[in-house]
Amino acid sequence: MAGTDTSIKIELRPSPAVILCEPQLGENIGTAARAMANFGLWDLRLVRPRDGWPNEKAVAAASRADHVISHVRVFETLEAAIADLELVLATTARSRDLQKEVIGPDIAAQRMAVQIAAGKGVGLLFGREKWGLLNEEVALADTIVTLPVEPAFASLNIAQAVLILAYEWRRQSGQAETLPFGSGLSEVAPRSELVGLFEHLEGVLDQTGFFTTPEKKPSMIHNLRTALTRGSFSSQEIRTLRGVISSIDRRHQRPNPNRQK
Repeated sequence: MAGTDTSIKIELRPSPAVILCEPQLGENIGTAARAMANFGLWDLRLVRPRDGWPNEKAVAAASRADHVISHVRVFETLEAAIADLELVLATTARSRDLQKEVIGPDIAAQRMAVQIAAGKGVGLLFGREKWGLLNEEVALADTIVTLPVEPAFASLNIAQAVLILAYEWRRQSGQAETLPFGSGLSEVAPRSELVGLFEHLEGVLDQTGFFTTPEKKPSMIHNLRTALTRGSFSSQEIRTLRGVISSIDRRHQRPNPNRQK
């Protein structure tokens, strides 16, 4: 979504680290950084990035996620990149011949939230663009995370995978409970104003002969009131509707330009 206010101070809360193992394209590093920033992650670690670091293409693709880019750390080995972490989750789209528990993104986020709340370090490990993680890299992780994708088309790009896990983390950590802006909806009008609308409308409909069958009038009124109640109108909306009804009621007082003299 566009419209980010760069004047807003970014709070670096405790959150999972994202470890990219041998990323090949700066653009992928940048878009992963932006995905992290979207959901409050900021600790990005790179293991032997192919084109080195810093990388101008990564900075451009990060689209103002400067706080993530400025905190990037580069490591020569995966072991060094995860040395300070108590929980490491390896993401992969294919089955591995390893004795590792496999969980989905929601369970992964729950476990990360528990660990981080306890003051422990957590990392999400992502592999290369072309072939992902090697088995020996997955072996260093505690658990495998995979996504419920279509089996025939299971591969996601790095930024997509980071975005999904980052979103789940934010949701499970409780930071998604408050949306960045409200709906701006007005309060629902008091019931007395709604009743006034009912009475006004029904009075005009009586005068215009709408209720042609007396025995059906109660059920018709019931249907009208039920439909209007579902609207959850604000006071301003009720005033507008009553103005419309009044205008219709005064219609016979206005000259009809189509009437023949």
